[in-house]
Amino acid sequence: MRARSAEPIVWLLFSAGGVLAALFVPVLLFMFGLAFPLEWVSPPEYGHLLDVLGNPVVRIGLWVLVFLALFHWAHRFRYTLYDGLQLRHLNVLIAVLCYGSAVVGSAVAIYLFWQIPNGL
Repeated sequence: MRARSAEPIVWLLFSAGGVLAALFVPVLLFMFGLAFPLEWVSPPEYGHLLDVLGNPVVRIGLWVLVFLALFHWAHRFRYTLYDGLQLRHLNVLIAVLCYGSAVVGSAVAIYLFWQIPNGL
């Protein structure tokens, strides 16, 4: 019997990360990178942002966004190295480095989200 591949799960993470990143990251970048600094929209107060980020549901939601976006990047970068640079002979090394860095980045995100105080 042939062993099952983890490839469908990786493609699921890739597509979910792409969709969420395409929907939410541009909005966050626009709001916090342009609209608030240029005062097109009045920015939220620091205490309010801290209260919002202190909510466990918001932390989990942001972590899921970071986790899926990192796995989307890892899968895209892996296949860029395979197909674009023709490095198929380094299959295992590239997969471990790409997905390993996504796991490490997700762990760092968990640590950083855990360091946010629970509000004022």
